Amino acid sequence: MTFRRPPSPPAAELSPSLTGVSLATILTPTMVKTQVYFQPEELRALHRAAKRTGKSVAQLVREAVRRSCVPSDAEAPVGLWDGEVRVTSVDHDSIYDAP
Repeated sequence: MTFRRPPSPPAAELSPSLTGVSLATILTPTMVKTQVYFQPEELRALHRAAKRTGKSVAQLVREAVRRSCVPSDAEAPVGLWDGEVRVTSVDHDSIYDAP
C-alpha cells in the first residue's frame, strides 16, 4: 500500500496569513486496518470503558494490545554487559534485596 501526499495548491491561491500552514492531508502509513469480532458483552464493556475514559474503542484496543503483546522499554535490560539478561528495569530493585 502506497500513501501519497496530495499536491499542494499553487502559491497564488494561498493567503499570506497562512504562512507555514500546509493544506495537504497527510495519512499515517503506520496504521493498518483490521477487523476483530467480540462477544456482545465484551463490546458493551468496551463501549462503557470508552465513554468513561473519553477514548475511542479502537484506542482502547490498541492500548490493550500494547500492554499485553508488545514489550515495553521497562522490560529492557538495566545495563549493557556480556552474558544472559537476568534483571530487567521492572525488577531492578530486587538486586538490592537481602539474599
